[in-house]
Amino acid sequence: MTWIGDNLGLIWEQLREHIYLSIVPVILGLLISVPLGYIAVRFNWLANPLIAFGGVLYSLPSIALFIVIPAILGTKVLSTVNIIIALTIYTVSLLIRNVIDGLRSVPVEVRQSAVAVGYSPLHRLIAIDLPIAVPVIFAGLRVVTVANISMVSIGAVIGIGGLGELFTLGFQKDFLTPVVVGVVLSLLLALVADVVLVTSQRLLTPWARITATPVEVG
Repeated sequence: MTWIGDNLGLIWEQLREHIYLSIVPVILGLLISVPLGYIAVRFNWLANPLIAFGGVLYSLPSIALFIVIPAILGTKVLSTVNIIIALTIYTVSLLIRNVIDGLRSVPVEVRQSAVAVGYSPLHRLIAIDLPIAVPVIFAGLRVVTVANISMVSIGAVIGIGGLGELFTLGFQKDFLTPVVVGVVLSLLLALVADVVLVTSQRLLTPWARITATPVEVG
C-alpha cells in the first residue's frame, strides 16, 4: 500500500494513457467499419472477401505490428501512433463482420418501405439500417473494446503500454505490487467500458426495452 500511495501520479498517468490507447482505436475502427460494411452489403460480392481479409489481419501478431508499422510509416518506435494504428486494424478486422451481419439483419420489407416513402440511401442508413443493426454492432464493440484494453498492455514491450508499463516495472524489480495494480485496473477498466457500452446500447434502442417488457393480461 505504501508503494501505491507514493506512486499515485504514475498510476494515474498510465491509466489515462491506457484509456486513450484503448478507446481511440475503437472509435476509429467503428468509423471505418460502418462505411466498409455498408459497401459490402450494397455490393454483396465484397462481403465474404472483406470478412476473410479481416480474419487474416486479426491473425497477425500484435507485437510484430507494433514494430513493423514504424518502419512502414516512418514514425518513431515510441510513438503512440503505432499502437493506435495497430489496434485500429484489429478493431476493423473484428468489427467488420458484425457491421455486415447487423446491416443484413434489417428486414427487406423495412428497407422497401423506407425507399417507398422517399428515403435516400444515406438517410435510410442513418435513420433505419443502423438503429436496427445496433444490437449486433454493439455485440462486436464490446468484444473489441475488451480485447483492445488487454492488447494495449503488450505495447509495454516497446515502451508504450499504459498499465502494461506497471507490469514491466514490477517484473524488472521483482516486485509484485505494480503488477497487481496493473491487473486490477485493467479488469476494472474493461468492466466499466462494457457497462458504458451496454448502457449506450439501451439508450440507442429504447424500443427493445418496450418489446422486452411483459404485458399483463387480466
